[in-house]
Amino acid sequence: MIGVLTSGQMREADRRTIANGVPEDELMRRAARALVNVMERECAPLFAQRVLILCGKGNNGGDGLVAAQMLEGRVAALQVVRAEGAAVALDTSATVVVDALFGTGFRGEVTGRYAEIIHAVNHDFARAKIIAVDIPSAMQVRADITVTFGAPKAEMLMSPNAHLAGKVIVEDIGIPPEFLASQSALSDARDFAFMFQPRKRDAHKGNFGHVLVVGGAEGKTGAAALAGMAALRAGAGLVTVACSAYPQAAQLIPELMTAALDSTSVEVAMERATVLAIGPGLGVQRLFVENLMRKTRVPAVIDADGLNSIAGSDFRGRGTQTILTPHPLELARLMGIPKQTYEPQEKLEQARNFARERNVCLVWKGHRTLIAVPDGNVWINPTGSAALAKGGTGDILTGLIAGLVAQFPKEMVTAVRAAVWLHGRCGELGGQALTENCLLASELLLYLPAAIRECAAA
Repeated sequence: MIGVLTSGQMREADRRTIANGVPEDELMRRAARALVNVMERECAPLFAQRVLILCGKGNNGGDGLVAAQMLEGRVAALQVVRAEGAAVALDTSATVVVDALFGTGFRGEVTGRYAEIIHAVNHDFARAKIIAVDIPSAMQVRADITVTFGAPKAEMLMSPNAHLAGKVIVEDIGIPPEFLASQSALSDARDFAFMFQPRKRDAHKGNFGHVLVVGGAEGKTGAAALAGMAALRAGAGLVTVACSAYPQAAQLIPELMTAALDSTSVEVAMERATVLAIGPGLGVQRLFVENLMRKTRVPAVIDADGLNSIAGSDFRGRGTQTILTPHPLELARLMGIPKQTYEPQEKLEQARNFARERNVCLVWKGHRTLIAVPDGNVWINPTGSAALAKGGTGDILTGLIAGLVAQFPKEMVTAVRAAVWLHGRCGELGGQALTENCLLASELLLYLPAAIRECAAA
């Protein structure tokens, strides 16, 4: 598990480490040594490099200055520029640029000399390797590598500019593990690689669960069919789709079993299901959804109109067996508030509080989808692409979650995390192959085998 800290939590970890007997200047030396060690590995041969170190006025700049002392006489050329000092011409022939301008505590707008330097780094050093210290300054520097200390930072992972961090390397600088403890973590494919190992030779469809998708009101059969197809592709043994035009759903995807979208037919189908997915294309049907949730005893994934059908109510789930998958506007409706923009720490706390108060597993979809559970743990999903900003992709995610939960009912939260990771990775792979503009929701599943192989090999 890769724990994630907010900037505030990291400052507290530093404070406790210092109070525990490690001088602040020693922490700075350790950070500088870690930075130099990474440079030795990633910029070999180091002696051949022309190094430019850009330093701000805070601790981040201090790390850069100490690293400069350690590099004296070990590189081909070394220029140290203090942003607070007199303006000097930057060595644009530098092959390595170290960004030590702002740390995790920076807030506000970048102006003046700092803005000029950041612009120069992003535009005048196309052939240089850019290495950020702890976090890319103001999340505006285009880094090839970010050397961060102790733990990844939420601000780095959840910013709209998270891609600017490049390759993130976490370095141990001797902060005691108990000071780095966190209920926030980065979802890592290694956590669910076991789910994609070869199946037993004598396995049969009954071993892999039966998903029931309830949705597809008139004119929206495709939404339910997409969810059903995704559940099949995820590996569920059987999938039934209850929708208004149920014969057409079977014509779209012959492997699907179908049922009519009425209370009697759905309740009969529920007797065989091991996972319920409610909402894709359903339309707002408050009493219908309330009745289904009252009667079901199996894990339930609620999405789209299923969420709109419980919005404004005091709905509470059955812990991790109830999985809600809202996008930001749907979550605002569930909470009965206007849609809001949150800072990373606020968003993590909001996800944590919602999951706890509503007793659900929350999948808060977005640029960095969050998975939160009632015990307070929150995972940040690192995969995703703007290619997912298209109708139907949420239905695919619903099906992937249901399909994996059907196969791993004793590893439910891990199955949810795996589905979200795979969904995002399919968006990345599909966007690269077909462009983010052209990728269709149904085409996400073309890239699922490659994403699964990546997980299996992690």
